Amino acid sequence: MGTFSLAAIGAAIAVIGAAFGIGKIGTAAMEAIARQPEAASQIQTAMIIACALIEGATLFAIVVALIA
Repeated sequence: MGTFSLAAIGAAIAVIGAAFGIGKIGTAAMEAIARQPEAASQIQTAMIIACALIEGATLFAIVVALIA
């Protein structure tokens, strides 16, 4: 039972870190679009790619935490 609760804590930390990172990316993207509206499509594309990479790493961390 103790190992499972530690795995759950590890998974929760991974999710919290990912949420914080995606929030920072969203904030920076909105500020960049506000400064340069003509570059909105390029900024949005870069933001989506970065968020997808963070989500992939988070999913990997959750799987590793729950397997370990």
